[in-house]
Amino acid sequence: KSTRETVGAIRGLELQKAKRFLKDVLEHKQAVPFRRFTGGISRHAQAQPHKWSQCGWPEKSARFVLDLLKNAESNAESKKLDTAKLTVSHVQVNQAPTQRRRTYRAHGRINPYVSYPCHIEVIL
Repeated sequence: KSTRETVGAIRGLELQKAKRFLKDVLEHKQAVPFRRFTGGISRHAQAQPHKWSQCGWPEKSARFVLDLLKNAESNAESKKLDTAKLTVSHVQVNQAPTQRRRTYRAHGRINPYVSYPCHIEVIL
């Protein structure tokens, strides 16, 4: 869910601006507005440039998306494209199959311990 909000914030940006935004998110200089999945998300002043009130700093999502953008940039360089003109024209996040494990609780009980990964698709 946080990955969906992260890529929603960089959709339509130039590649260098998108990378700078994600680096700022990692340093807590800018925040990602949470527009749909807002349960438990606090309100912060850093959401004002996005005309929103709830925002956050999803570091794991930002790190993954930043690595994906760097990979896409190197692919464009290998195809001899001008990386200064690239923009993030399409970004999509889909659910992946859940990874299920178990965690052991008190009194002999067992609860699910589920990971919710996602597939990210980027077109520059």
